[in-house]
Amino acid sequence: MAEWITDADDPRIAGYREVRERDLVGRRGLFVAEGAVVLRCLLESPFALPVSILVAEARLPGLADLLGRVPGETPVYVASQAVMDRIVGFPIHRGVLALGRTPAPLGLPSLLGGAGEEALVLALSGIANHDNMGGLFRNAAAFGAAGVVLDSACCDPFYRKALRVSVGGVLKVPQVRLQAGADLVEGLRAGGFRVLALSPSGDQDLAQVRGGGRVAVVLGAEGPGLAPEVLARCETVRIPMASGFDSLNVATTSGIVLHHLRSRSGDAG
Repeated sequence: MAEWITDADDPRIAGYREVRERDLVGRRGLFVAEGAVVLRCLLESPFALPVSILVAEARLPGLADLLGRVPGETPVYVASQAVMDRIVGFPIHRGVLALGRTPAPLGLPSLLGGAGEEALVLALSGIANHDNMGGLFRNAAAFGAAGVVLDSACCDPFYRKALRVSVGGVLKVPQVRLQAGADLVEGLRAGGFRVLALSPSGDQDLAQVRGGGRVAVVLGAEGPGLAPEVLARCETVRIPMASGFDSLNVATTSGIVLHHLRSRSGDAG
């Protein structure tokens, strides 16, 4: 049964108030999912839990089937569009938000140990742009990655914009965040993964790389790229481009590489 909200200061919806400002300071183990697609992913997620849902009155008819899948103990709040806009602090055109609880931290050995013999893993170093983070998780979900490993310098995938750009991929793919100083490459190798690092100066073209087996793809931030000490301990791979141009968006790069490795997964030998 939906609970109606008529006052933007109602304490029941305190977690949705001034969304943008709260995004900047964190939510103490909670996150905001925006839009019907991301809400569906939250309800289907194997590791994230819905806490509550806030819906604009006009969206109720179109969301009836989706809201029917909400666990009975999860409150669904309904407000007029005007009240909802006042709650969140800006016009919320998608008309549906949810609060979710972030999953308990997962250790790298647990993630890698549970991966299959043909597992692909994305390993990210210093990714600070939330649009790129969302795109990386979207591609990881699209190509069936077993997980995403984040170093301590990466931004938060559960930031509202990253979640939205990922089209819910953040809620589908398990992730591990390493502690500061943890050795990303050694951790992947210890888990039995072949480690590929993408760089414009890579030793081999992507087309030459065979697929198959357990493979981790390491990507760095646009601009600085991966640290030399990381590249020195990986198989380095480049994506050939037109003369005079050597840079791709990091999320685009991930899609190209994951597609290649997935389509060539029978080439190992």
